[in-house]
Amino acid sequence: MKNILYSGKVRNIYEHEDNNKLYIETTDRLSSFDKHICNLENKGKILTLICVFMFNKTKHIISNHYISHINNILVVKKCVPFKIEFVVRGYITGNTKTSLWTHYNNGVRNYCGIEFPNNLKKNQKLVEPVITPTTKDIEDVPISKKEIINKKYMTENECDFVYKKAMELFKYGQKMADNAGFILVDTKYEFGKDENNNIILIDEIHTCDSSRYWIKNTYENKFKNDIEPDKLDKDKIRDWVKNKCNPYTDKIPQIPEELKKNTINSYTEFYERIINTN
Repeated sequence: MKNILYSGKVRNIYEHEDNNKLYIETTDRLSSFDKHICNLENKGKILTLICVFMFNKTKHIISNHYISHINNILVVKKCVPFKIEFVVRGYITGNTKTSLWTHYNNGVRNYCGIEFPNNLKKNQKLVEPVITPTTKDIEDVPISKKEIINKKYMTENECDFVYKKAMELFKYGQKMADNAGFILVDTKYEFGKDENNNIILIDEIHTCDSSRYWIKNTYENKFKNDIEPDKLDKDKIRDWVKNKCNPYTDKIPQIPEELKKNTINSYTEFYERIINTN
């Protein structure tokens, strides 16, 4: 690979020999609370496999930047990305500063321009999925559709198109998850423009890093009894960190090896079940 162009929380992007392409390396780094938490062995390879599978499964909804891959490295089309992450939520949950539940629990009822009713409980299913975008920067900031357009991140037509496609992708992802015995709780999508000015899906899709998954057959009982759902993503580690410190101001304690092992095993289990049922 040629020169590195960008090193993010989880991914590194490199120049490609072809100026119309890029290399994206998915590392073993795990990030949350706007910082690096720990490394999970083989995480990059598993996330790449999930990503490739999901890109191929959803290209009938919208084209994407995937060309090929080897191990934990994707070869993708070079695009101009929109500086917005489109977060689609089917449930009210979360434990980070930008999560819907954190804001709601602090009394906020209008989030990203969407009005939410009183008396919702943590981990409750929403009547319909919602899109709650954030800016894409060192620190993600919630933003409404109107603000995206007014601040010229996107035109109204671009925004309408992306909102439509994000919701289609999410509902398709929910069906895939359901087939495998999981609930796709929420996820994030990123979009960009290719060399022909077409809006396409970029970054990653429906991985255990970009999405929150719960075990389907235990959710109802746990929700009724105010118990946290059985989780299949990095929320396991987020929960542990949140119980040990204030992750935004304190030094992150060392993550137990057993917890790291359980998390990466759940990523592998997810991949195997999703490809065998879809």
